[in-house]
Amino acid sequence: MYQTKRPDHPVNIIGAGIAGAWHALLFAQSGYAVTLHEQSDAAMTLSTSHWAGGMLAPYCESEVAEPVISRLGLRSLDLWRRELPDTPLHGSLVVAHARERSDFERFAKLTSGHRRVDAAGITELEPSLEGRFREALFFPSEGHVEPRRVLPRLHERIRKAGGTVRFESPATTDKLDGIVIDCRGIAARDAQPDLRGVKGEMILIETGEVQLARPVRLIHPRWPLYVIPREDHLFMLGATSIEAEDTGVSVRSALELLGAAYAVHPAFGEARIVEFGSGLRPAFPDNLPRIGVRGGQISVNGLYRHGFLLAPALAELTLNFVERGQIDNEVMQCA
Repeated sequence: MYQTKRPDHPVNIIGAGIAGAWHALLFAQSGYAVTLHEQSDAAMTLSTSHWAGGMLAPYCESEVAEPVISRLGLRSLDLWRRELPDTPLHGSLVVAHARERSDFERFAKLTSGHRRVDAAGITELEPSLEGRFREALFFPSEGHVEPRRVLPRLHERIRKAGGTVRFESPATTDKLDGIVIDCRGIAARDAQPDLRGVKGEMILIETGEVQLARPVRLIHPRWPLYVIPREDHLFMLGATSIEAEDTGVSVRSALELLGAAYAVHPAFGEARIVEFGSGLRPAFPDNLPRIGVRGGQISVNGLYRHGFLLAPALAELTLNFVERGQIDNEVMQCA
């Protein structure tokens, strides 16, 4: 049991995606000698985080997710505010066309933390959507980050806190000293064979004809489709959840994602397609996160489609365990 903090004790973290980055940051800030290892280069194009939406939406996710996701997600919002105060927490907006009215009402009943806004309220929040929808659900406490911008910021924060970030460092758990924290995601199936990959596809488009201050979710019969604003007139369209482990984007998915954007605003029909891509989200059979402890090794995995939402809170739980032996029974398994 790790009950006494030893600032000189090495902590090696494998995987510099969102889970590994948050673990490295919190441990480095607590005085540990942290090294974060990443097998790919600094561009992180092989990481699932590179293709993520970056949604920080614990209330919206409660439509389909277990209560533990909302609990950890709400704590993560506090940590995002604390560590990166400029995190865009402008809320999120859920809209639907008339034919999806029943699904819209179902979403409203299954979620909390929102208020209904009429057409005038939608226009006040998002002027570009004037006249597009009669009603929406506004979740004011939610937000989003841009993964490809926020990960380098977290890596820099780790260095400023005294930690080391090593790219092109294909470390393995059996070759490292001290406390080893495995945050490799789907690559950790050599140690956790019950992991599976769930493909999430995305499309990046560019247009100056639409401006959005927050993510807009469009109620869809099969998938929670959303449009996420990025900098430089970019928008990310996502996100499918497909039980497949290839990394391409299917024609059907592309049509549905682009169709969803057009349904939010016709001007997206004239947007320029910048990029197609997909990532494999690591998931256990129950789609819940898991912190596993075995000897001096800790594994953090199974974040599924909630990586950016859950990573800060999971890192805090791991740190609390190492420092005080504190166990969260909902997510921790100790061998």
